Amino acid sequence: MKVVVLGGGESGKGAALLAKKAGFECFLSDKGFIKQEYKDVLDQYLIKYEEGGHTPELLMDADLVVKSPGIPNESEVVTAFLTKGTKVISEIEFGFLHCHSTILAVTGSNGKTTTSALLHHVLKSAGKDVEIAGNYGYSFAGLVAERNPEYIVLEISSFQLDDIETFRPHVSTILNITPDHLDRYEYKMEKYVASKFRITRNQTKDDFFVYNADDKEILDYLDTAEIAPQLVAIEEANYLNGVQRVDGKSFQYKLKGRHNRYNIQTVVTMSRLIGLTDDEIALGLETFESLAHRLEYITTINGVEYINDSKATNVDSVFYALDAMEGKVVWIAGGIDKGNDYEVLLPLVKEKVKTLICLGIDNDKLIRFFKGTTPTIVETTKVSNAVFMAGESARTGETVLLSPACASFDLFKNYMDRGEQFKAAVLDLKNKIE
Repeated sequence: MKVVVLGGGESGKGAALLAKKAGFECFLSDKGFIKQEYKDVLDQYLIKYEEGGHTPELLMDADLVVKSPGIPNESEVVTAFLTKGTKVISEIEFGFLHCHSTILAVTGSNGKTTTSALLHHVLKSAGKDVEIAGNYGYSFAGLVAERNPEYIVLEISSFQLDDIETFRPHVSTILNITPDHLDRYEYKMEKYVASKFRITRNQTKDDFFVYNADDKEILDYLDTAEIAPQLVAIEEANYLNGVQRVDGKSFQYKLKGRHNRYNIQTVVTMSRLIGLTDDEIALGLETFESLAHRLEYITTINGVEYINDSKATNVDSVFYALDAMEGKVVWIAGGIDKGNDYEVLLPLVKEKVKTLICLGIDNDKLIRFFKGTTPTIVETTKVSNAVFMAGESARTGETVLLSPACASFDLFKNYMDRGEQFKAAVLDLKNKIE
C-alpha cells in the first residue's frame, strides 16, 4: 500500500515515520519548504519527499492520504484526492490505527497545553508508563512509531479532530469552547463546537467524557446530542475554594488563577478515573511548575513580581490572567489585533490595571478602548523600553504582567520569541538594579 503524507512539519514527519515502520511505501509532499531537521530524519529512514509544491504524478496513485492538521479539506490537493475517492485521514487517526495504549485526550479553546502537561506530569510522578504528544509538540504518529506506552496523553486541536474516523480515547475532556479559528468553519460557531465534540465520537459506555458544566456552548450541545461515554461534570463549586481531596483536605499546587483551578480539577478527575489515588495525584500537583509563556513567574524586583503570559494571544486568556492577579497590575499588551472585543476585560482592567503599556506597531485600538479606564497608557515598540517603563510604574506588592491579547508577528517571530525577549529584558533590569 502506498501512503502519501501531506505536510512536512512535525505531524507529517511523524506520519511518514509510522508509515515506513509499518512497512508501507511512503511519499511526503509539502507545498512549502521542509525544515532541515525534518529532512535529515526523512533521509535517515530513506523516505522520499518533495517540497515547494505538489506533483500530481507522484501523489495521485496513493491508496491512503495522511493529512497534516493545518491543511484544510478545501485545498486543491485534498480536493483532488477526495474527488478521486482516495481516503484522506488525519495524522491523529493514522496514529490511532497503530496504537495499543490507553489514551487520555484533552481539547478546548484555552488551557489545553497546561492541562495536558499537568496530567502527564501527575501520571509520570505516580510511576506510570506515560508519554505526551499531539498538539503538544511531538506528533502522535511519531510517538507510536517509536513505542506504545501504557498511557498516552494527547493535546488535540479541532483541526486534528476534523479528519478522524475511529480515534477513541478512554478518557476525554473539553475544557471550554470560545470563538476561535472560525475562518476554518465558515464563521459558524456551531461547526466549531461540533468539531470539538468529535473527541467523543467513537467513545463507548465503557469510556468517560469529563466536561465543563459551566460552559454554555458545551451544555447547549449536550442538550441536543446524545453521546455514548459516561458523563462526568465539573462545576465551579467543585474547585472555587481550592481543589479538594476525597478526605476534604486541599491539594497543594503552584499554578495561579481560577482557570487553573479548573484545569487542576480536570486533571484530578481524569487521574481518578484511571485509578490513581489522591496521594499519587498530590505528588504531581505539588511539583508541577508553570509552563513557559503561560503565567510564568520570572522574578521579583524591588517587591514587584514579573509574569510572562506571552501565550495569551486572545481576550479570554487575558481575562484569566488578570483575574489571577492580586493587587495592582502594570499590564503589557498589544501586537496584531485579531478582531478582539475587549469589553469583557473592562471590569478587571478598571479594578486592577494602573498602567497599560502597549507593545506593538499599531496600538490605536487598545488606546481608544481603554482610554479613561486606565489611569496611564503609554506605548513602545521595544521590549526593553516596555520593561523599563513597567519598572518605573510598579510599586512593592504589585505585578508586571505581559499578557498581550494579540498575535506577535508585528515585532516578533512568534509568541515564544516575544516571551523570551521579555524574560531577558526583565533579568537584565534585575542585574542592573542589583
